[in-house]
Amino acid sequence: MGKFRIFHLTTYILSAILCEKMNKVRKISQRTICTKKKCFSKETIKRLSLYLRNLRSLWRGGVEVISSDKIAAFLDVSAEQFRKDVSYFGEFGKRGVGYKVTKLINELESILGIDKKWKIALVGAGRLGSALLGFDGFSRFNFKITQVFDNDSNKIGKDIFGLKINSTRNIKKIIKKNKIKIAIITTPPEAAQDIVNKLIDSGVKGILNFAPLVLKSPRNIFISNVDMACELESLLFFVKQKKKS
Repeated sequence: MGKFRIFHLTTYILSAILCEKMNKVRKISQRTICTKKKCFSKETIKRLSLYLRNLRSLWRGGVEVISSDKIAAFLDVSAEQFRKDVSYFGEFGKRGVGYKVTKLINELESILGIDKKWKIALVGAGRLGSALLGFDGFSRFNFKITQVFDNDSNKIGKDIFGLKINSTRNIKKIIKKNKIKIAIITTPPEAAQDIVNKLIDSGVKGILNFAPLVLKSPRNIFISNVDMACELESLLFFVKQKKKS
């Protein structure tokens, strides 16, 4: 699984975690998340994750203090956009001085919720689910898949990457017992809505969905949809336009 793909997967998960961490989400639309005090776009969350990744790289390179202009030089955003994004969550820099890199890293980790470990349930132990289970890069973001579910009797009870595959009939019991708030769905589309209903009933607040359909949920449940076919189609469109120019 490439770094680009994993970065986007982690930002989807971070969006779900941030909503769960706030616990006071008033409204969620396709583009906007609103709490009682503020509204910001889902793209803001993705950029925060990008900032964090690059700040960690700068810190490893020995950079201790940095201005928003220099941060923007490493990213595809303006200094004004960077300042606006972080200002939704507080004031972390000093005018004329800039930002202390370690402090900003710690603040972003706290905002995104990855200053603690998050247990994740995976529903669907097929090829995609297995690939996600086999990827160890999630640990860098404090994500850990701790429970796996499937409805295939040939898979239930077997071990996969050190985890026992549980029956989807036991979702509510196991997820409630382990207090899991984030889940990933890699099931066929015809099974996805029923799984979502079970996850929500179990107390899950954020769902990363790979099933190619729009899932119904209450407005306080955050669902991020990852449709690889749609993303590839978007890439093909831009490649096609490039050829025309």
